[in-house]
Amino acid sequence: MANHPSAEKRARASKRRAARNAAAKSRMRSAIKKLRGTKDKMEAGAELKKTVKLLDQLAAKGVIHKNNAANQKSKLTKLVSAKK
Repeated sequence: MANHPSAEKRARASKRRAARNAAAKSRMRSAIKKLRGTKDKMEAGAELKKTVKLLDQLAAKGVIHKNNAANQKSKLTKLVSAKK
């Protein structure tokens, strides 16, 4: 347990950041699942655009690593391109 006021503050801030990051990752996973579940190529293209933007934002904020975002975007783009 924290003994100094600054350490207590860091613990509180860390808890807030962890909750914010968890919510952001949940949004990311939901967006990816929604994209993977689409059948129509046009609809998938629109969802891909939203998902790519979300991944870029999360990478910029440091929630996920930039290479993780790049790998996800690559996989999803290939998936959408393969749809009929």
